[in-house]
Amino acid sequence: MDATLGRLWELVAPLAENEGMEIVDIELRHERSRGGRVLRLYLDKPGGPTVDDLSRVSRQLCDLLDSQDAVDGAYTLEVSSPGINRPLKRPEHFVRFIGKRVRVRTRDLIGGRRSFLGILQAVAGEGITVAQEGTWYDIPFAAIEKSNYEHDWSA
Repeated sequence: MDATLGRLWELVAPLAENEGMEIVDIELRHERSRGGRVLRLYLDKPGGPTVDDLSRVSRQLCDLLDSQDAVDGAYTLEVSSPGINRPLKRPEHFVRFIGKRVRVRTRDLIGGRRSFLGILQAVAGEGITVAQEGTWYDIPFAAIEKSNYEHDWSA
């Protein structure tokens, strides 16, 4: 994580927590279609945030980020829900989904594979354990390239 994103997490986390939400992810990237840089924050809370929740937090974030000069130069701020198949970025995100189906892609091979779709069995120490087709895989956090909760539509 670069320094700007780290600083943004530090600034935004208390505001999100005060509103009963958690940060799922923060992105800052150049998007040609948007005409410049976009700062995108994904926030969640039990039951999911409402449009009013996101609007309220967005207004507070504008004031906070402007007062702290948290991002150099111009950008567009977007605040939204992560959606039903939300990304899992930090160890504490995984804990909430123990016993649920997750999709994980790793940087390197683990047990001969890089893609996993299974039930999250445990979150401990430096990684997670995913059960897929009767086999349990221990996956270090450092090896995870991308991961998300996978809603089970058949349940």
